Amino acid sequence: MTKETFNFEKSFSRLEEILDKMSSEKISLDDSIKLYEEADGLIKGCSKRLSDAEKKVEKLLKTRDGELELDEGGDPLSEEYN
Repeated sequence: MTKETFNFEKSFSRLEEILDKMSSEKISLDDSIKLYEEADGLIKGCSKRLSDAEKKVEKLLKTRDGELELDEGGDPLSEEYN
């Protein structure tokens, strides 16, 4: 999926569907492998999207005078997401 067509919410929802199907239904080995491969791609896409969002938020964390808050190493400060 390209960045323009990737939808995090739909992908996450599909991951939930795959998990439910794999844990509650008897499915063939071939179907399990197909679902696993699909889930792997969705997980990679979701992880990249979350990483990109985190980087964007880091850039938005600024001091009152508009400067980015930096740590000792010169990297933008970030806050943990709970």
